[in-house]
Amino acid sequence: MAERFERHRQAWTSDEIQKLHVLAKKGMALKAIARALTRSEESTRDRAKLDGLNISKLH
Repeated sequence: MAERFERHRQAWTSDEIQKLHVLAKKGMALKAIARALTRSEESTRDRAKLDGLNISKLH
């Protein structure tokens, strides 16, 4: 069953954006970043794309 996120459609804070940048630069996977931010993978991916970040994929 999919995880439920209580933060549905909430705006990103500057702290969350900064943490996203740090975790993406460390090479963490999308799922791990999303869990660390308590955000959905879709929301995390969309925000990273908006900021021009590349998030590594697990192979």
